[in-house]
Amino acid sequence: ESQCKSKKTASSPNTWPSRLAMFVIYAPALIVSVVLLVLGSKNNIYDELSFSVPKPSIAAYLCSIHFAKRVAEVLFLHSYSGRTDIGTPCMIGVFYSLITTLVAYAGSMSAPIAADLFGGNNNARDMIGVSVFVVGILGNFYHHFLLAKLRSSSSKQSKSTASSGTAAKKYVAPKGGLFIYCAAPHYFFELIGWAGVAIVADHLNVYLAMAGMTSYLAGRSVAQNDFNRTRFKEKDWPRDRKNLVPFVF
Repeated sequence: ESQCKSKKTASSPNTWPSRLAMFVIYAPALIVSVVLLVLGSKNNIYDELSFSVPKPSIAAYLCSIHFAKRVAEVLFLHSYSGRTDIGTPCMIGVFYSLITTLVAYAGSMSAPIAADLFGGNNNARDMIGVSVFVVGILGNFYHHFLLAKLRSSSSKQSKSTASSGTAAKKYVAPKGGLFIYCAAPHYFFELIGWAGVAIVADHLNVYLAMAGMTSYLAGRSVAQNDFNRTRFKEKDWPRDRKNLVPFVF
């Protein structure tokens, strides 16, 4: 979200505090995933409802874990400032909810488009997919933790300068982890996590959803790198630093 908001935007009734906006982005998908898992686990659910509910799958559980982590980070890890327009988080929240529903249904289907790669062994595919997911979610959390520490430190410095009568928000170049190689390693690991979900689901639609997220996060990583290049000096942010994938893009 934008870190700098004008006074007009800040007082607008059509905006939300950034923390609330981020919660709205991720919470609906978590709720949808949990509801589908609970309903799908009931043996007699098909007699009670007039529509089909997907049986619980590993892909659905991974999706639920992903969004539970994101909601927890919004509530307890990240620091936010400013406000965000209402429309954008609502739109993204609906999108993620639809993705969650897609994963739940796809994960319960038998459509192994990559079966040949694993010799028809679903257990091997699931183990690889879950392993990839774990790498992705841990790497994503670690880099979110680094960003949270950076923002917390920057916020304290801003309050200190404000109390001394000087203006301003100070931006600090991210350091640690893979930030020395690319602008958005947290996006990179998020995509690794979604790759794990896609491997487990093994359904074309989930791979397509992952491709869409790759395009979206790649664009955001380019914008972030462009911002960093204009904000920081060469010694703090080398101009040849990659956007999303270390050494590649």
